[in-house]
Amino acid sequence: MTDRIGHRFADPALRQRALTHRSASGRNNERLEFLGDGLVNLIVAEALYQRFPQADEGWLTRARAQLVREESLAAIARELELGDQLELGPGELKSGGFRRDSILADALEAIVGAIHLDAGFDTCRRIALQWFEPRFSTLAENGTEKDAKTRLQEWLQARGLPLPEYVLLEARGDEHDRMFDVACRLAQPPLQATGDGSSRRQAEQRAARSILEQLPA
Repeated sequence: MTDRIGHRFADPALRQRALTHRSASGRNNERLEFLGDGLVNLIVAEALYQRFPQADEGWLTRARAQLVREESLAAIARELELGDQLELGPGELKSGGFRRDSILADALEAIVGAIHLDAGFDTCRRIALQWFEPRFSTLAENGTEKDAKTRLQEWLQARGLPLPEYVLLEARGDEHDRMFDVACRLAQPPLQATGDGSSRRQAEQRAARSILEQLPA
């Protein structure tokens, strides 16, 4: 079966494993996700290095972070319609796990790991680059920006103001699918915003972005 993924598996069991969430089976996609995470970072880093020969390390680092962050991987997973193919346990099915960014991003990385094991690195890289191609083009046209926490810190430092404080408000959900609520607080100007995410870092970024939207340009 090729479908939108773009690869016909010689070993269909690898594909099935990559699309099986831990809530559904002990034989799930976690190990493949671990492998795929490393492969995606390598493939994207190599592509950026080759495509943007004039870019410095800082730009390349920000570009890679933008391309491999959870939201970006989940967006690709939706384009490939992975959510419709996921095997989830009853609880995740009921709560709409097939729509959750964290589960979709993990599944995409697991598929990358599965393709690598099934057909080798060259095939894995070729297929993954097809998925990322529109995003490389967007970078070429629009560039990349620093993440929200960095931009907030630089805005405050440029004005000699105290740095923000990030406070974990709550960590909720099952161990394998946690959600974090974080507050970002400024002493000057006195502002506070909250953000949530499937990792503390993601929640902090969203809180910082909310603060930035309240600050003058």
